[in-house]
Amino acid sequence: MDKTSTIQHHTFVIDRRYAHPPEKVFSGFSDPKKKRRWMGGDDDGWTIEKFDMNFEVGGAESWRFRFQGGPVVGNEVRYLDIVPGRRIVIAYTMDTEGKRFSSSQQTIELLPDAGGTRLLLTEQIAFLDGSDSVQSREHGTRELLDALDKELGLAR
Repeated sequence: MDKTSTIQHHTFVIDRRYAHPPEKVFSGFSDPKKKRRWMGGDDDGWTIEKFDMNFEVGGAESWRFRFQGGPVVGNEVRYLDIVPGRRIVIAYTMDTEGKRFSSSQQTIELLPDAGGTRLLLTEQIAFLDGSDSVQSREHGTRELLDALDKELGLAR
């Protein structure tokens, strides 16, 4: 066994409100065109090299992207549970140049809230070999949820 091998476990929760009904927020996750725009827009230095999505229980989602011409980062998602307009549960892994650095389970709950939606996102992460930090992952997730809000405001 490699003595430098480590696993660090973390959990974070994001509680967020959107001024859109749960069905519209859900569509931001379920519609591949919408999701591609808010989660992987080719801007701010990001280049998407691959995006495939099969949004169904047991289905998969696959991303390959680079930031400012850097190394290829991969994200492989498996859909574990979907309740339309209410809940999405995924498991996903991330890698850089094929070397896995994290494995996560994420739940997204969509709750009706005063004419809008309360989104509760809980992520349980295993960072492999000191490769990332919970602060960095939570910050990135919050930025993605901001991008989702922008997408929903633009979508008709």
